[in-house]
Amino acid sequence: MAVFSNSTSEPVFSLKPSQFLSQPPPSLSLRFFSVSIAADNRNHSHRLRHSSSSSSKLYNPIFACRASHDSHETDSSRRKDDDSPVHDLSEKIVGVLGGGQLGRMLCQAASKMAIKVMVLDPSENCPASALAYDQMVGSFDDSATVEEFAKRCGVLTVEIEHVDVATLEKLEQQGIDCEPKASTIRIIQDKYLQKVHFSRHGIPLPEFMEIKNLEETKRAGELYGYPLMIKSKRLAYDGRGNVVAKSEEELSSAIDVLGGIGRGLYVEKWAPFIKELAVIVARGRDNSILCYPVVETIHKENICHIVKAPADVPWRIRKLANDVAYKAINSLEGAGVFAVELFLTRDGQILLNEVAPRPHNSGHHTIESCYTSQFEQHLRAVVGLPLGDPSMKTPAAIMYNLLGEDEGEPGFKVAHQLIARALEIPGATAHWYDKPEMRRQRKMGHITLVGPSVGVLEARLKPMLREEGYENSNGVAPRVGIVMGSDSDLPVMKDAARILNMFGVSTEVRIVSAHRTPELMYSYASSARERGIQVIIAGAGGMVASLTPLPVIGVPVRASTLDGFDSLLSIVQMPRGVPVATVAVNNATNAGLLAVRMLGVGDADLLARMNQYQEDTRDYVLTKAEKLWKDATTTCPKLALVQLESNNNAREELMGITVTVTFLFCFILFFAYQHVSAIRPLPDVEDQLFAAIFNKNFIIQVLQRGTVPPSGGNPCTNIPGRSGGGC
Repeated sequence: MAVFSNSTSEPVFSLKPSQFLSQPPPSLSLRFFSVSIAADNRNHSHRLRHSSSSSSKLYNPIFACRASHDSHETDSSRRKDDDSPVHDLSEKIVGVLGGGQLGRMLCQAASKMAIKVMVLDPSENCPASALAYDQMVGSFDDSATVEEFAKRCGVLTVEIEHVDVATLEKLEQQGIDCEPKASTIRIIQDKYLQKVHFSRHGIPLPEFMEIKNLEETKRAGELYGYPLMIKSKRLAYDGRGNVVAKSEEELSSAIDVLGGIGRGLYVEKWAPFIKELAVIVARGRDNSILCYPVVETIHKENICHIVKAPADVPWRIRKLANDVAYKAINSLEGAGVFAVELFLTRDGQILLNEVAPRPHNSGHHTIESCYTSQFEQHLRAVVGLPLGDPSMKTPAAIMYNLLGEDEGEPGFKVAHQLIARALEIPGATAHWYDKPEMRRQRKMGHITLVGPSVGVLEARLKPMLREEGYENSNGVAPRVGIVMGSDSDLPVMKDAARILNMFGVSTEVRIVSAHRTPELMYSYASSARERGIQVIIAGAGGMVASLTPLPVIGVPVRASTLDGFDSLLSIVQMPRGVPVATVAVNNATNAGLLAVRMLGVGDADLLARMNQYQEDTRDYVLTKAEKLWKDATTTCPKLALVQLESNNNAREELMGITVTVTFLFCFILFFAYQHVSAIRPLPDVEDQLFAAIFNKNFIIQVLQRGTVPPSGGNPCTNIPGRSGGGC
């Protein structure tokens, strides 16, 4: 690292930049600051370019504010101390306990903000080591090490909550700035204390209770029912420390898996969730709170695997999730970014699962998708800058976690193949954490896709999921639900699934009978929207349409009696206010195509594929017609002339039959009219109206002469009883 002294512009080189950090040159002012990094896991260097200024009234070019360590400094004191040195925020070191991938991405954000980040981590080759301003090798739960580390930093924060809280509390008493506060870390690192704290603040949670022996665990099972979630109080994250007991017989083994009762356990009532949601919440030093858009998280073996932003849930659910997240963070102390994990239940409730006092996996997408990433936001918060805009700058984003698929070199090979595949996807950005060891289910990197809609991004991601061998309803949520009352409808309804699969639209197929399983039908229809379903195709579909705001397409299925006419009538005669789109009997193909068109309204790629399908269909028909005509004329060269002559003869015969039938009809009407007139003469007005409608005189003339008047002639001239003008 190159460090410049006060008296000369010649650099002084040292292999230990930390030696210079605690004693900044007294008159050195950094106005312009840039960092260029060239590093691997074992070596990194910093090249600093700066210019000094004779004036001490300096403004940080990044933050556009006067640099000062004392935010309460008055104007008079500033004028008084004009000749004293002023240190920019770029000189203030943010110390991070932990040097994993979160610390690495904090360093990346800090390099753009002229903020120095120093990390404390036991591994010399930790992911943040290559990018950090400096690293101290040591354990972040060792009191002496943390105290020594804190002396070198202006503000202390965490990238992992499992640190020595007692040391943080001691440092705070000594005046060391810790964000978020040690009291918050103490609450959050113990999951049971976390539940107690939020329960006291009126935040909705699954029911829970502490357990101290097997008998208490059995009583909890009797109280809450099964399945029952058993959790460790501490060191539980990324699926570790959680076991599900499906019956009382499994309680003992579940406790053993978690290390026994002595480790500290509690139980939670199973939350019947249909989606897992998350909200990243930023809290400033001034207690201002901003929420990022609600996202949906999808887990693979209890580890976050895919994040969809924004979550495809109704506005009411988004507002409820934000309200719960806001209330939870408002009950804590300190500045920084927090992650609030939530459950969405079948009945539309939002329950808090847990909170992390740091940047989180569910917020990685913000680097590409939001105006202010969660990492920049965390730095803004802990150093006292105004919070940035958390809103999305792209319509949609999907974050895909690269988890270790194997140990060692085979695992690295799979991960690198996935990254190469991802970089072929439009709108994709890859992040590699540079971890030296590969293990199964270890977070090795992530990929973020941005695009016009979540549906488009799901379609783009699907080939990569297939390549990874992870393609199911948990990976890409279905957009269309196909429901039927019986498996006997499947031969018809499968055509809809075939069409949707051809267009790359994810689907789910369910047997849901409105008559035999009404509660299942009710549950399916009422929860479809929250589960990400956008269109439902149903055999009939009237009852489903009455329970969901989603568009429903009814397919009349031909039964053994009435040929499907009863099903068709049941759809088209739905009462006002319960619309059901209808296709022809047994035409599930059209139902699938109609669903694609509905989705295409908000999905440009899907609409383009529909346009291509229509063009292909037209070309297919024209090609078949041309081939048929070519084959026919090749077999019989005179076929064209014969067909033309045949068409002319047929046309003449048809015209003759039409004229004959018309005259017979008019003749009958005429004699009926004469018969009625002889009995009761019609009024003149009725007479004229009848004549105008049926052109009676024209018929009389034709019958008398046997010929049609010449073109342009008046058919009403020279008719007995009439003189002169027309009729």
